[in-house]
Parts: sequence; C-alpha cells; structure tokens
Amino acid sequence: MRVFYSTEHDINSLIKILRTRESSERPEITDTVREIINEVKEKGDKALFDFTAKFDRINLKSLEVSREAFKKAYDSLEPALCSTIEKACENIRKFHERQRENSWFEAGEDGVILGQKVTPLERVGVYVPGGTAPLPSSVLMNVIPAKVAGVKEVIMVTPPRDGGLPDPVILACAYIAGVDRVFSVGGAQAVAALAYGTGTIPRVDKITGPGNIYVATAKKMVYGICDIDMIAGPSEILVIADEYAKPEFVAADLLSQAEHDVLASSILISNSDSLIKEVISEIERQTQKLSRKELINKSIENYGAIVLVESLEEAIELSNLIAPEHLELMVKDPFSLLGNIKNAGAIFLGEYSPEPLGDYMAGPNHILPTNGTARFFSPLTVSDFTKKSSIISYSRKALRVLSKDVVRFAETEGLDAHANSVRIRFEEDTE
Repeated sequence: MRVFYSTEHDINSLIKILRTRESSERPEITDTVREIINEVKEKGDKALFDFTAKFDRINLKSLEVSREAFKKAYDSLEPALCSTIEKACENIRKFHERQRENSWFEAGEDGVILGQKVTPLERVGVYVPGGTAPLPSSVLMNVIPAKVAGVKEVIMVTPPRDGGLPDPVILACAYIAGVDRVFSVGGAQAVAALAYGTGTIPRVDKITGPGNIYVATAKKMVYGICDIDMIAGPSEILVIADEYAKPEFVAADLLSQAEHDVLASSILISNSDSLIKEVISEIERQTQKLSRKELINKSIENYGAIVLVESLEEAIELSNLIAPEHLELMVKDPFSLLGNIKNAGAIFLGEYSPEPLGDYMAGPNHILPTNGTARFFSPLTVSDFTKKSSIISYSRKALRVLSKDVVRFAETEGLDAHANSVRIRFEEDTE
C-alpha cells in the first residue's frame, strides 16, 4: 500500500486519487443507459425480455416470480443459514423501529392548528444485485425499513440465473423480509421498468438498492420521475488506529472492503509508525489466504493508502475531509473521539466492532453514502420511505390578525391575486 504523510501535497494527492473512483459520468455508459431506458418506455415488457436475452443470455418465460418459488427457496435453506437471516432481520427491524416518525399537530391561539402529516409511500422498488457477488443482505436492508415505514407494496427486481429464477438465497431473504412481488430482471432495464412501469411491472414511487455503474446511472437518470435513495459508488473503509490497535485486526478490516471491487478503497490513518509497518506485513500475509486475492491486490494497489499523521486530532481532521462510507476507530478510547467526527456513513467503535458486523447483523443500515457524500447524505432510514405534508388550519379571527402582513408581502412580490385571496375575506369587515 502507498504511504502518505500529512503534508498538504500528499493529502491533496490522496483526495484526488479517491475522487477518480466517481465513474457515473462516463459518456459511453450514459448513452447506453439512455437507449435502454427509452426502449423500456417504448416497448415495455418486450424490451425486458429482449435485454435479458441479450445481457444475461437467458430467455425468460415469465418476468414475475411466483409465490411458490419464494417458499421453495426458503425451504431449501440450511436451517443454520435460515436462523442467521432471521436473527439479522430481527436486529434490523428493532433498530429501524426506533426511527419511526409520527404525525404531529399543535394548537395555538385563536383557533390556529399547525402540524405535519407523515405518510408512507404507496409502492417502492428495491434493486438487488445478483451477478458475480449476489448480496442477499441488501434485501433485508432495503425491505425492512420500507415495511417498518408502512409502505403498502414492496417490489423487488434482481437478475435471473439459469432457469430464469433469481439467486435462491436472495429469493429466500425476500420471503423472510416480506417482499410482495419479485421480478427476474436486472440492470438499467429493471430501473427503467420500476420508474415508468411496463405491462407487468408496476410503476413505483421510489427506487432503492445498490447496483453496478449501469444501475447507478439509470437511477440518476430516472430521478424526478420517481425518487431514489442515493447514487452509490464503490465501497470504502477508513480506519483510524493508534499504537494500541492490533495490526492483524486492522489489516483484516481493510481487506474486508478491498475484496468488494477493484474500485474499493481501504485507508489506514495512524500516528504510529510501528503499527503501520506491522499492518503492511499483515496485509501481505492475510491476502495470500483469501479467495479473492487478485481482486484485493488490484484494489489495494489502486486505491489503498496509509497515512502517517502526528496526532489522532490530525487523523480525525483528515477523516472528516475524506468523509468515508465506513469509519472504524481502532484506538484506546474510541468514544472520546466520537464527538469530533463530522462526516462518516457509519462509525464503528473499538476493536470488536468490525465493519462486516454492520453489513449483516448489528441492525443499522448498510446502505451508506460513498465517495465523500457523507458530507451531506445519510444512511438509508425509515424516513426515506415516507413523505411529509404540512398542516395549516386558521380561524377567521386568526387570519385577520395576519391579513395585513400577508397582503403586504404579496404586494411586495407583485402578486396581486395572492393579496386579493386574503383581502376578499375581509371586504365586509366593519371592525
């Protein structure tokens, strides 16, 4: 791994390298996705069958997966795996139930009532990757918050495998999490189908879930037709470690993200030169035992980095600048640093809180802002599956108190009809 120092030149170089991972603006991909979306808008189901045959080399007989197939996939799970998934479901559900927001109303003087009405979205579409590395955990992380929010219908799209059905573990997770309908279609065409609707797949209010660059680009292009969660980029982890950290733990956690993708980023920031040397040795040793070592080596070579800083305060400052998806505080007293963390998707405290715990079992959502967007984005939450309406109710007496102010504001903006809307209510007022 490349070692950087806390100089302005080195830090700027590191940030520049990390930002090159943003690849959703590639013109050739944008053009291809636009063509796919237009084809789906024009031809509906036929386009989905054609694209599945072209890209997945599968001739589907039906787009929708039957309920019997849901149950069969669930029944085929090993009992131990089934128990693990159900345990994860319970933890995720408990965490997200704490995020529920209620409607509220407040009564003021003279008959004024103000408030906010929280309403679940009617129908949500969830995209679940199913290619070389299927992500059944993404089913749980997308579907459970939607269900907790009260979404009436959750639809899942995921690429088919041989035989036309999705990955069986993905399908079993859909059964456990309570997905209402599943369709065997993936890629940009699946996103287009959810956004615009086809003969078989209904139009949704929002699309969530990760995917490759084509899926991410499609989500970006249909935003406005429906809502989306975020534009997710390659995975990333940043570990802040001091001399008390165990180098084998630090190395293992860095590698856990490097195996995701050649664009994944694994960064260590430490004030201990001796720890850094030990971590480098551990990375080399542990990589040789891992099944995805070729991918890991490319990821580490391209986007892995170690930064030697003078102090933990400097480490936090740099971490806030990078705004990582996953941040681990592998230091003697991690809670003492927590208050100074401003930008991070998820924060893991201490040596027994590794990032994969958050991916699968702890409960908080693993759909997180990437590529520096933790500066302004948050993890997926229950609120992402609701919408809010403002409530305003005034009596005649209450409106009269503010009527001159409203009219004055409207006239200042040159909006006579706005002013008249209030003035006309008091034309016969003799008071």
